[in-house]
Order: sequence, then C-alpha cells, then structure tokens
Amino acid sequence: MNTQSGSKLYIFGITLVATLGGLLFGYDTAVISGAEKALQSYFQTSDAMHGITTSSALIGCIIGGAISGILASKFGRKKSLLFAAFMFFISALGSGYPEFPFFHKGEISNGLLLSFNIYRIIGGVGVGLASAICPMYIAEIAPAEIRGKLVSWNQFAIIFGMLVVYFVNYFIAVGQPIEWIYSDGWRWMFASEAIPAATFGILLFLVPETPRYLVLTNQNDKAMSVLVKISGTIKANEILEDIKGTAHETTGKVLSYGWKILIIGILLSVFQQFVGINVVLYYAPRIFESMGAGRDASMLQTIVMGFVNIAFTLVAIFTVDKFGRKPLLIIGSIGMAVGMFAISGLAYAEIIGISTLVFIIIYTASFMMSWGPICWVLISEIFPNTIRGKAVAIAVAAQWIANFLVSSTFPSLINFSSPFTYALYGGMSVLSAIFVWRMVPETKGKTLEEMSKLWKK
Repeated sequence: MNTQSGSKLYIFGITLVATLGGLLFGYDTAVISGAEKALQSYFQTSDAMHGITTSSALIGCIIGGAISGILASKFGRKKSLLFAAFMFFISALGSGYPEFPFFHKGEISNGLLLSFNIYRIIGGVGVGLASAICPMYIAEIAPAEIRGKLVSWNQFAIIFGMLVVYFVNYFIAVGQPIEWIYSDGWRWMFASEAIPAATFGILLFLVPETPRYLVLTNQNDKAMSVLVKISGTIKANEILEDIKGTAHETTGKVLSYGWKILIIGILLSVFQQFVGINVVLYYAPRIFESMGAGRDASMLQTIVMGFVNIAFTLVAIFTVDKFGRKPLLIIGSIGMAVGMFAISGLAYAEIIGISTLVFIIIYTASFMMSWGPICWVLISEIFPNTIRGKAVAIAVAAQWIANFLVSSTFPSLINFSSPFTYALYGGMSVLSAIFVWRMVPETKGKTLEEMSKLWKK
C-alpha cells in the first residue's frame, strides 16, 4: 500500500462491503413485490389490511431510522451495521416461516398474520438502520472529490438488490402452479434473503470504523491509521486536523446549526417518497398485470424495469461529482412529472399498453438518475460532523414515515381513482423541483468539515 497517496483499492473494498447493506435494503423492500398477491390470498385479508401487511416492514424502517443516530453515536457505525445484518437474517427466516415458534403450518389466524408482520418489522429495523448508516459510513470514509460517486454506489446496490430479488422471485414462481406459489412459493422468496444477510454480517468484521467517529470518541491514533490507508500520510494529517477542528466545536445538539438545515434534510427525505417511487417498486407486477400482462410476463417486465433502474443509477454515479447535486435533482423531478402526468392521462383515457410501460420507464429512469442516489448523497453529507448521526436519523425516520404513508394508502387510492393517484405523484414531482431550486445548497467538492462553515453562515 502506498502510504504517500493511499489506496483506492482499499477505499473501494470498504465501499463494496458497506454497499451490501444497500443491497439488503433493496432486497428486503422489493421481495414483497413477488409475494404480495400470494400473501393476500394466503392470509385472506381485505384491501386495507393487505396495504398494511405489504407495508408493515416500513414500521420497522421508521424505528430503525429513528434509532440509527443513537446507535451510530453510541456504538459506532460499524457495530450498528452488524446489528442491522442480524435483523435482516432473523427477518428472512421468520418471514419465510412465520409459524415459528407459536403456530402450526396451515393454520391461518390473525395471530399468524401478526407473527408475519412482526418478522417483517424486524427486517424493517435492519433496513432503517442500513438506509441511514450505510451512506453515512461511506461518506465518512470517502475522500471529498469522489464522495458523491461512492455514496451513489449505495443506491446502485439498493437497485441491484431489487433486481436480484426480482430474478429470485421470477425463478421461484415461473412455471409453478399458482396454488403452490400461494401456499409455499412466497415462503422461499422471503427466506432467500438469509444468504446475503449472513454474507454482509461476516464481511463487516473485515472493515474499519470511520475516522470521523474515531475522532469523536477520542481514538485519534486509530483514525490516523485508517486515514493513511485511504489518503496517504501527508493528506491524512491535514484531514485529521480538520476533523479534530470540527469534532468538538459545538455541543453536538441537533439544532446547533439552526432549524433550516434540519428542515432541508427532512424535506429531501419526504419528497423522495411523495413522488411515488415505492408504489411502482412494491406493486410493479400488479401494475403490469393491470395493463393486461400475464403473471409470468408481468414479473419479467419487472426485471426489465430493474435493468433500466440500474442503467440510470449509473448515470448519476458518473455525473454527480461532475455536474453537481442540484442540476440532476431538478432534471429528475421534471422527468418524473412528465412520466406520472402521462400515466395519469392514459389511465383517464383507459389506454393500456406499451405507451404506459414507456412512461413508467421514463418516470423510474428519471428517479434513478436523480432522487434515488442523490438524496442519500445529500443526507449523508450536508450535516456537520457533530450532529450528523442524530440529524441523519431524523431525516431518515421522516423518509420512512413518508414511505409508509404512500405505500399503505396506494391500494385504496388506486381503487378510488387511478388518474387522480398518478396525477398526485406528478404534482409532488413538480413541488420537489421547486424545493431543490429554492432551498437546497450545492455541496459538490466540499469536505464534510466545510459543511460546518456553510451552515454557520
């Protein structure tokens, strides 16, 4: 390893391990898309109860997001991610066999439905922790000039995790009788997550704690050792002094830098959900079936959409440090508005076909090259060191609350009026563009320590 310039391979290796948390985030949230119709049949739930069951993991996400700041500040970023890996593992096995330990297979009851939802909530806690701490971990490890790119890889991992589970669900379901899918197939979909969860937990033992957290806990020598491996000896000394200069400059209370920074973080999170992206991700097979596709074809179209998502996430990864955060967010908002208003118009005219699929792809592509990765980049970097853990936790908890509201109300809204529902998400896309234009600062190229100076002004 070159102690003068550091090792890019070392940085990318750490980032790769951290992004497995993002992969599990995507896997856990999208696994429901292949199983949700089977769950409604198996548990015989109403539309309202089905909406809650489909979205129950989001309750855990809210909890995980809310406690992420406490865990990350008290136990460190690395140990908090280990806890998240454990939650993913337990949830995968429990959701696949919710009868454990109190019920017998085949006996359907409200208690069994509650057991399933508890296991999904446990997985949601893992998602909430990973969603807050993985970007924070990467941002605190990454050099400023490539921070946007490296944090954006976490979003790539989220989308890749969704694509992986689309494939897993497809190969579990394809060619199988519907009765088997509705009785046992959905179990295999959930249980399959145990493999990446165990892998994530094992690999976390090989990565270091972040230098920022080590300085905040007075472990300067360990922080220096990590920084030398990342940036080389000379630059490591400069970075360490900058971190030490901001580590104890305030009391660390979440409002040390005023309300505005916290409001911007919360609104970034809320708009990322209110544009309706998770409706498309969670209910994709059902949406495609409503367009006339068969069951196998609808799941295949979901896989195609997954590839589109990956391609446009790569666009963001390779442009975020070049063009900046704000331009990409505004362009993405405009693209999402066009897609959703078009889908609304087609739904109103009762036109179902390839045109609807095209506009769904325009909508998701616009999200993936903007709000998908860049919201996480901004949330991980805009907050100063002393309040980052707590402020990120508040922003991420707000995001999961917004996600739950959107996802749980979708079945009822779509039954009320699909044109209105899609137009509502289009309107939110317009508002998100105005919000970014008027309120969000550009953070391209700034160090995490410079954020303190930005908000002090």
